[in-house]
Amino acid sequence: MTMKRAFGTETEFGIATRDPESADPVSNSLFLINHYPYFPSPKILWDYENENPLLDIRGFEVEGERERPGPDYNRLLNKVLANGGRLYVDGAHPEYSTPECTTARDVVLHEKAGDRILAAAVRAVEQVRGPGSLLVYKNNTDGKGNSYGYHENYLVARAIPFERVARALVPFLVTRLIYAGAGKVGAENQTSPAVYQISQRADFFETLMDLNTMVKRPIINTRDEPHADPVKYRRLHVIAGDVNMAECATFLKVGAMAVVLDMIEDNWALPAIELEDPVHAIKAVSRDLEVKADLRLAGGKATTAIAVQRVYLKAAQDYYASHELTLPVKEVLIRWEETLDKLERDPRELVRELDWVAKRDLIESYVDRKGCGWEDPRVAMMDLQYHDVRPEKGLYFTLERARRVERIVMDEEILRAETVAPLDTRAYFRAACVKKWPQEVYAASWTSVLFDIGNAAIKKVPLMEPLRGTEALTKGLLDESDTVNSLLEKLKA
Repeated sequence: MTMKRAFGTETEFGIATRDPESADPVSNSLFLINHYPYFPSPKILWDYENENPLLDIRGFEVEGERERPGPDYNRLLNKVLANGGRLYVDGAHPEYSTPECTTARDVVLHEKAGDRILAAAVRAVEQVRGPGSLLVYKNNTDGKGNSYGYHENYLVARAIPFERVARALVPFLVTRLIYAGAGKVGAENQTSPAVYQISQRADFFETLMDLNTMVKRPIINTRDEPHADPVKYRRLHVIAGDVNMAECATFLKVGAMAVVLDMIEDNWALPAIELEDPVHAIKAVSRDLEVKADLRLAGGKATTAIAVQRVYLKAAQDYYASHELTLPVKEVLIRWEETLDKLERDPRELVRELDWVAKRDLIESYVDRKGCGWEDPRVAMMDLQYHDVRPEKGLYFTLERARRVERIVMDEEILRAETVAPLDTRAYFRAACVKKWPQEVYAASWTSVLFDIGNAAIKKVPLMEPLRGTEALTKGLLDESDTVNSLLEKLKA
């Protein structure tokens, strides 16, 4: 049987300003995250000790500098959140990482909480600089040739050969765009022209496998930075996907991926599909708005994106026919099948569920109403405005208020998830510590909480097991501990 899995997402947000005097995106990103008003403590450092993005799963370390900012800059760059997640600046973008979750629904919930967190930071900036002073978008491209990432992270067993994981995932990742794409006007990165396409990221993938995430982007990323016990686990770092506004798309994207990993880890027979040219294929899938075009397989035969996804779905249905089927997994399988059925009949049936369909419908209605073409600059603005994190401005939120999109989670749950961690991962312990002892927590990371116990002494509580540190395991200890020293004594015992 497969293990229970921890997974989550990282979202780099687009940031822009109308003020030519303050156009530096790094300074604006720092200004933005430092104006989020609800940190447990602004003085907590991020502990970089167990982080090394230069390690490659294929067994080597590339040359480069590991990020080790000094304490003052560290505090500017990083904010540990009350929900166990992280808000920080990565390069020239504000970025939000969800806390560790164990179900697709929880990922949706905590990712939407991240949208609220960014929107709250924007409102706080507007109190200082004025309305519209900083614009933040949950998307993947600025339309000027620059793409920024959305990364999914899945805990997987180290014992599973990475080559097997990669071979099984390539056809799945290339074709899941048909339900995971965010929709995009035009083409970029010197790719073939397109009026509209399914995916924002597809144009930017240039190679099959590599460590890079910013240049020569690969479909399979080989970063070996587990954020967990490196002997037992690896963190599968998936960069071949769009960020979604639609909850149904996020739910299916991460849920189906976790299901496929269950089968890989249990050595279940998966379809032997090999695409002739995956890099070309991911761009072809993105441009296939009717989801019917042929994809060339190695050996000369042809298939379609829907057919590939159906083969993975059938394998999953067969697998769970003889394995425990939990309700969260059952919900993923049902939605996966329903989505493929609707795509096969007519993608427009998914106008309430998938971003690329909803956005296309919005723009087509506008073009028909105004009598303009798709090259009209107002269309490009709509493409961007769909992703505005401000609920009163974003076009996605307009659809949401009009009940024209299907929801997975409720607004009350999202509000709570802004300050409450998942109960069944180490995020619970991390969040509980920074809220109960905000002055004593010196630093935190995915794998540690460090306490300042006075007399220049720092004590580290390691969190190398993502599925420990849960409410069930630690709530009693935390409730019974009035002080940090009391907690440390109980943990030692």
